Amino acid sequence: MQFFRDGFHAGDPSISPAHPNARRSELPAEVDVLVVGAGPAGLVAGAQLAQFPDVTTAVVERRTEPLALGQADGVACRTVEMFQAFGFAHKILHEAAYVTETAFWRPNPENRDEITRTQRIDDVEEGISEMPHLIMNQARVHAYLAEAMRRAPSRLPVNYGYEFVGVERDDSAERPLTAALKTTDGEITTVAARYLVGGDGARSGVRTAIGRSLSGDRADHAWGVMDVLPVTDFPDIRLKNAIQSAGKGSIVTIPREGGNLVRLYVDLGTVTDENRDRIRAMTQEDVLDVARDVLHPFAIESAETVWFSVYEVAQRLADGFDDATGRDGVDGPRIFIAGDACHTHSAKAGQGMNVSMQDAFNIGWKLGAVVEGRSPASLLETYDAERRPIARELIDFDKEWSAMLAKPALDPAHPENGGISPEELSAYFQRQGRYTAGVAAQYTSEVSTLTGCSDHQHLAIGFDVGMRFHSAPVVRVGDAKPLQLGHCHIADGRWRAYAFSDASQERLRALCTWFEEDQTSPVVRFGASRDVDALIDVRGVLQDHLHDVEFSELPGILRPRTGRLGLVDYAKAFAPDHRGVDIFDLRGIDRTQGALVIVRPDQYIAQVLPLDAFDAIAEFFGSVFVSR
Repeated sequence: MQFFRDGFHAGDPSISPAHPNARRSELPAEVDVLVVGAGPAGLVAGAQLAQFPDVTTAVVERRTEPLALGQADGVACRTVEMFQAFGFAHKILHEAAYVTETAFWRPNPENRDEITRTQRIDDVEEGISEMPHLIMNQARVHAYLAEAMRRAPSRLPVNYGYEFVGVERDDSAERPLTAALKTTDGEITTVAARYLVGGDGARSGVRTAIGRSLSGDRADHAWGVMDVLPVTDFPDIRLKNAIQSAGKGSIVTIPREGGNLVRLYVDLGTVTDENRDRIRAMTQEDVLDVARDVLHPFAIESAETVWFSVYEVAQRLADGFDDATGRDGVDGPRIFIAGDACHTHSAKAGQGMNVSMQDAFNIGWKLGAVVEGRSPASLLETYDAERRPIARELIDFDKEWSAMLAKPALDPAHPENGGISPEELSAYFQRQGRYTAGVAAQYTSEVSTLTGCSDHQHLAIGFDVGMRFHSAPVVRVGDAKPLQLGHCHIADGRWRAYAFSDASQERLRALCTWFEEDQTSPVVRFGASRDVDALIDVRGVLQDHLHDVEFSELPGILRPRTGRLGLVDYAKAFAPDHRGVDIFDLRGIDRTQGALVIVRPDQYIAQVLPLDAFDAIAEFFGSVFVSR
């Protein structure tokens, strides 16, 4: 973590000095971006936009106070990586429950009225991320995101007690959008905005206002979900479990934070017109009775039930994630929907909250860049193009996984009766581990102008173009500190250019000189009157042992003077971790030629290029930035 670049300030260093444009608590009448909804999507959008103090933002929420108890609880590895960029991953790592292993249980072949454990496997594939799979109450996630907003230069608050009513668009106006909001006392107030993000849930008023609709299937299968403080002799209660019984249903258990709290997903069977009312009327004790039957011979009681619900699985997708895509005569998108407002699915994949936040991370930095004048408005067209295919892939996965969990356990003595074996279930779970870890999303050049081709992928095999930047250990040259390279990437709206040195360093040094001095370089071309790293944060990774690197001999862009005081930045150059695995080996980087890995502000890899591909670098960033 770096601070004091612009001078010393007392107090908590994780709180950025307030910008002159820092927000007061009252809702302004005019903003650049209005965010509707303070759920996971809305708060991530707010946290990202709060890093752009020249962009006026307001976040409104119909509730009168912060969420006290959330429904979602799974925090995927990819999400923890994102939280690292927002500066609070360490807090969640301290508080959350870790999901390290998943156990599979089936009917005991010798007595099918009882269950027996068949397998325990790693919940997350080794090496898939430096971050674990966590379980955390959604309300606590909200609290950390809201805190990140308040600590940002903009000091962005959430304005509670404002319900979205409607929005009108007039492209002739300086702020084309006029949003109507209803206060808790029934009065209507309006906010003029340049852009609007709707993160207001599955019953989204913003989605309705722009004429988008959700379509898809209801699986006609019901589950009871409850958070309990259990009293049980079930031995794996602090593991994640997939439990199949002989004709009595199935259960998925999730260990919650705090050491005792557990979530139970209890299979309530197929829903028909005849039994729908009965299932919906089931009580906590009814659902716990089903769980007891499934867990036999083990017993379970609830000392306290914290939350309970019965729901039917549904997978639905909006026909557009903004107000312009696929519509003639609309002058580019102005209104965007994110999270449950544009896709819904079951809780079994543990991805609802996670994918919602990735939606918002995607649109948040793009809005900041466009409003601030860094990037062209056409950048915003990539949001729908990138995120809608990702949502479709997730829904397809969720359908498969939910259906498999709902299948009865296979009876080896009567395979003709159908069902699924625990071996099949665990094999599928392992195959789809990248989805559950949140790292399966990949943007392609076919759908996004922000993703390059894979012509040079061989230069850095482990940094897949279009996928999130997969961090790896390095040692910082300036102070010999071991760290994760990906943790240099904070959510400040900047692009990253990670230059992995060639064997001789000739290409690396030529690239650094070009970045810093050449008029065609995007650093020079678009960075007038800014710090050298204001738009593109160039970092260098050498092949040499740390002790063989002289900091004073590094290229200037790897030891720049930045900030109000012109202080040297000692955090731009790295060496391989000589006490662990060499990053060049771990990520398959060509040692002879080296490689340049260009990473977007939301941590996705836009391009892998040769170190001397100056024209290609200039062309790519020429489509991303505009001159001021």
